Amino acid sequence: MRFIPTRTHGVIDYLTGLLLIVAPFVLGFADGGAAQWVPIILGAAILVMSIMTDYELSLAKVIPMPLHLGVDAAGGLLLAASPWLFGFADQVFWPHLIIGLMEIGVSLMTHTTPHTSDVGVGRTYS
Repeated sequence: MRFIPTRTHGVIDYLTGLLLIVAPFVLGFADGGAAQWVPIILGAAILVMSIMTDYELSLAKVIPMPLHLGVDAAGGLLLAASPWLFGFADQVFWPHLIIGLMEIGVSLMTHTTPHTSDVGVGRTYS
């Protein structure tokens, strides 16, 4: 059941990207290891992808929304599993697991097209 508008998804993307970048420092696991770098890299990737996705809050409408949602789900899965994949679950796992599961959930609940039915690079959204 998809009920999250793409505009709202865009806001969530930018906030999640920023949250992932600052979380290691704010939550005290910025030790230079995988626990720190996995969320930072995924956060930066979310921001770059958001800037390039074909939805209301992007600058370059290059990436189709269904592809964006698939990458979000895959990134969420990687983030959620990363403490066990990269061996830092004994140090920290809750932020990675919670945000990863949130990413998966949001990707499954977001509309696959922007609110308007206009098509094309120069479109404007309401």
